[in-house]
Amino acid sequence: MAGPVVVGVDGSAQAASAARWAVREAARWHTSLTVLTASAVDDPASSAMASAWLETKAVLAQEVARATRDELAAAEPSVPVMTKTSAAGAEAALRQASAGALLLVLGPPTGTLSGLLAGSPDADLIARAGCPVVIVRGTGATRAGGPVVVGVDGSPMSEAAVAWAFEEASRRGTRLVAVHAWHDSESGGPFAHIRGSPLIDIGDVERRLLAERLAGRRERYPDVDVEPVVERDLPRDSLLERSTEAALVVVGSRGRGGFTGMVLGSTTHALLHRADCPVMVVGGEQRT
Repeated sequence: MAGPVVVGVDGSAQAASAARWAVREAARWHTSLTVLTASAVDDPASSAMASAWLETKAVLAQEVARATRDELAAAEPSVPVMTKTSAAGAEAALRQASAGALLLVLGPPTGTLSGLLAGSPDADLIARAGCPVVIVRGTGATRAGGPVVVGVDGSPMSEAAVAWAFEEASRRGTRLVAVHAWHDSESGGPFAHIRGSPLIDIGDVERRLLAERLAGRRERYPDVDVEPVVERDLPRDSLLERSTEAALVVVGSRGRGGFTGMVLGSTTHALLHRADCPVMVVGGEQRT
């Protein structure tokens, strides 16, 4: 049985939108939903806050969680909705919850009850979470019938993203758009050493690469209509453009060509802040 979908809420409109998306996702997976709030702080320097204030925060967190639970239970009666208020700081609470979760769902920044729960798509949390993380943003949060779009580059993170994207498309009964975008300035990757050769049709090489990455999954999911897309463009630009029509974009937490020390690739970072639909970020070990 799948673990629960966990959604972090803080009383903001953005978190409420993420919660509504999360309960629909739990229904698709036939699993439960946990509404998570946090009442402590992540900054150790703030640990000396008056106990009365911390107690007030805990009460507020519980009220937010209960109100969200009641709304979601009414919207999706088939989904068991539970609440959890953690005494840990927001990042610690989210990281702990991700260890046993199917998905961790968050809204974008700008939460209104600062400190109840950080809605910001923190790079370190997303890259190191124990499950895929979905940032619910853009008009696509309520878009019906749009495709699932996945970025494919051949990396281990991308392989895991492809697996999740096929499963999401199958459960939604929608098509899958698999995008492999490449650019002359890219470095790294299995065919980097031949990109400059005049004897090689790079477009053909890239199409074969994409076909190989999709072959096994297509056999496993014959119900999913797959649209392979290979184009000469920056991956982030290609995926951002398609996010305006997609129901969900799925990417790995790091692709090829990242800089040492960066926990998220530039493409993933751009999507988290600019995409017009929810974005699922999958780590290399997070497989369906």
